[in-house]
This record gives sequence, structure tokens and C-alpha cells, in this order.
Amino acid sequence: MTEPITATAPAAPATGAPYRWRWAALFVILAGEVMDLLDATVTNIAAPSMRADLGGSEGTIQWMGAAYTLAMAVGLITGGRLGDIFGRKRMFLIGAAGFTAGSLLCAVAQSPEVLIGARVIQGLFGSVMLPQGLGMIKEMFPPAEMGKAFGMFGPVMGLSAVGGPILAGWLVEADFWGTGWRMIFLVNLPLGLAALAAGMRFLPESRSPHPLRLDVGGVVLASLGGFLVIYPLVQGREHDWPVWAFVMLAASVVVFAVFGLFQSRRSRSGGDPLIVPSLFRKRAFTGGLFTGIVFFSGMAGFMMAFNLYTQMGLGYSALKAGLAMAPWSAGMIVGFGFAQPLQKFGRKLLQGGTLVMALGVGGVLLTLNITGTHPNPWQLAPALVVAGIGMGLLMSPFFDIVLAGVEEHETGSASGTLTAVQQLGSAFGYALLGTVFFDLLGGVPSAVSFDQAIKVTLWVVAGMLVVTFAVAFLLPRQARENAEAAH
Repeated sequence: MTEPITATAPAAPATGAPYRWRWAALFVILAGEVMDLLDATVTNIAAPSMRADLGGSEGTIQWMGAAYTLAMAVGLITGGRLGDIFGRKRMFLIGAAGFTAGSLLCAVAQSPEVLIGARVIQGLFGSVMLPQGLGMIKEMFPPAEMGKAFGMFGPVMGLSAVGGPILAGWLVEADFWGTGWRMIFLVNLPLGLAALAAGMRFLPESRSPHPLRLDVGGVVLASLGGFLVIYPLVQGREHDWPVWAFVMLAASVVVFAVFGLFQSRRSRSGGDPLIVPSLFRKRAFTGGLFTGIVFFSGMAGFMMAFNLYTQMGLGYSALKAGLAMAPWSAGMIVGFGFAQPLQKFGRKLLQGGTLVMALGVGGVLLTLNITGTHPNPWQLAPALVVAGIGMGLLMSPFFDIVLAGVEEHETGSASGTLTAVQQLGSAFGYALLGTVFFDLLGGVPSAVSFDQAIKVTLWVVAGMLVVTFAVAFLLPRQARENAEAAH
């Protein structure tokens, strides 16, 4: 799930008369966001049904989420540049068409390998579609309407976060025309086709007058490095941690080091690197990258493990599992609302959200200890609401604070890198916490082993939140606008 672009959107003045069809175009852009937000969460709910139908190992469940987010992470860094070079409307339409085709491939997949490959296609084309909205909105809307336009993303994200798991559970349960889990992807077809038709009619032609050149070598190295981390974490456990798993992990360090050298050399030679090297000399930005990796890994991994626990361990139906997760999503929306008047506290707000979230995770652990191996959704709801509120408080100031020390010419590269790190962190979380969860289940899972697995996973998440709190001290105390106002 990508972060709303409000945090990184400068309020650049629009030139000339406002674009006539700007509000219709905005809803087209929002349709693309909805498709991404839904597909980033639905497989968590539907994964047990998918595996039961298609077969595959436990790693298949991890790959359903990790393949999408890893592909999205790699593509997002370059997606915006494609729009600058070839036109944002054109790339949005290509991305929407490819995402819709990928959804159809997911829906008709007859093997786990085909399904995972189709998820990669979804992620890659989604990373082409999503970044185009920022540039078009900046050109379509006058300054007086810019805030309203970007303000639409918050409610859309909130509704998708709450409604996505519930919708997925309902569709799986309803089994329309015998489609079962396949309907969670088929619903993208009318939405995608409508976005394509409306996009051709209402989206404006838009491109950058001074586009950056593509860094194909950087994309290849970043993709390879990410794969060398995720693959052994997912597959290593199933093969009893062979030597090649550790060799791949070690090789990932080498590849990322080569990537850094390649970016520096490209910058010195006058090229356009994928990531501006000067960013890594800023403590706030590197601290923000590490904070993001740890935090988003913990959240993505926990949500996957919790949904597997409720369905496979507690025997919840897909719909009941989606409803059980709703308090978390609802709490996140409340947390975002609480955070708006508290932005002046900057880093303290972020760290306070971390503590509230840790309190919620501890509450889930306490609930499990009190209720035993068969808690019901109502018993889990209070702690999940608290955890969700903490997540909203933490995420609300995160992007602005990390970007506070970034120079104006570095903003584009920095914001794209942060969004990609969010996706990479999610992929890492699916791999790491999924491995922890499945490893503790053993060969013949039981109610006791599921209880033990989710408790250990929660302790790991709590540890990640402690690390997030500590690393956040590397961040500036205030976001850019507050820091400037203080001077």
C-alpha cells in the first residue's frame, strides 16, 4: 500500500486558467489509488483460500504479498521519470491497462507460480500508474484548491484500509458464480476499464519540461539486491536453511554496495542517478530510511501473520477475519485525525505514536494470555484499535519529518526513495515475520502452536517498535514547514 502523496506534494502554483475537467481527472487518479490500496491488502485475507485451491507451500502465501510490494518498490523509483519523459497521461493509462491485465491474470491463474508472476505484473504496472497523479494534480489545480485536492487522498486511504479486508472476506465467502477468491481480482476489471475510459477523456496531457534520464543500471542493481534479500528469507526455511540462502544474503550486501558506487559514479559523470548520493550524507534521511524499513516491515508482517492466525488457527471464515482486522484500520483513521492538530510536535508525535502502538501490541498479547487459544473478535478489538491509533499518529508526520533536511533539488529523489522503501519494507516484513510465524507452527500445526507462533510474532513486532522509537532520534525535531516557521 503506497502512502498518500499529500506529504511530499509542494504547493506549486498553477499557471494560466485552471484545467476545466480537473475534478473529474482527480477521481480518475483516485480510482488508480483505490486499485492499489485494495490489492495491497486483499491477499492477506484470501491467501488461505488461494493456497487451498492452487496448492503450494507456506512460502506461497508470503510471496503473494512480497512479489507485489517488491515489484512496486523497484518500479516506483522510476515510474515518475517515465511520466516526465513520455507524458503523464500516457504512462497513467499504460499503467492502468497493465494493472487491469495483471488482475485478470491473477483471477484466471491455475498454479501458484502463475499467480505470483501476475502479482509481479500488477506491482510493476501499478508503480507506473501511481506516481503520475502528483504531477498532474500540481498542474491542474490552482493554489487555492490544491489542499482540497490532496485532502481527498486521506478519506480514500481510510475507506480502503477499512473496507479492503472486509470486501475481500465477503467476496471469498459469497463465492459469486463459483469464483471464490478469484473475485477479489475480477472486481478490478470494471474499475480499471472505467479508469481507462475516463482517463482518456478527462486526464490532461502533462510532462516535465526538463525530465531526468532513466537509470536502467540502477534499476537492475536495486531489483537484484532486493530479490537477494527476500528470496532466501522466504525459501530458506522450507529448505532447512541451506548454505545458498546465506550466500544470497551476503551477496545482497555486495550488490547494494555496488549500487551505491554506481549511483555516485553516475552523479559525478553528469548523469541522473536513481537516488541522489548526497541524500545518504544526511543523518535525518538515512535515519528515516532505516526507521521506515523497520516500521513498515513489522506492520506488513504482523498483518499477514494475524490474518493467517485468525483463519488457520482460530478457524475464522474469510469475512470474519476481515471484520476482526477492521478495528485496527478504524483506529488508524482515528489516529490520522488526532494527529492533524498535533503536527507542531513533530518527532515527539511520531515517537508518541510508536509508544501507543507498542501499547496496543502489548494489549493483543495480554488478551491472548487471558483468553487462551480461542479469543473472539470482540475481545481482540480494543487492543487492535489502540494499535491502529498509534500507527496513524506515527505515520502522519513521518514523511514530512524525514524530508525536513532535504534540499529542494533532492526532494523528488528523496520522496520517491521513501515511498519505495515503504514497499520494500513491506516485502521484507512478509518474508521475515512470515518465516518466524511458519517456523514456529511446526510440521503439524495445532491450536497451541498457532497461539505460540502469533505470540512470538507479536514480541518481534514489539521489538521492531522499540527500534523504531530509538532510531527516530536521528530525525529532525520538526517537519520542514515547522522548522522554517521557527526561524
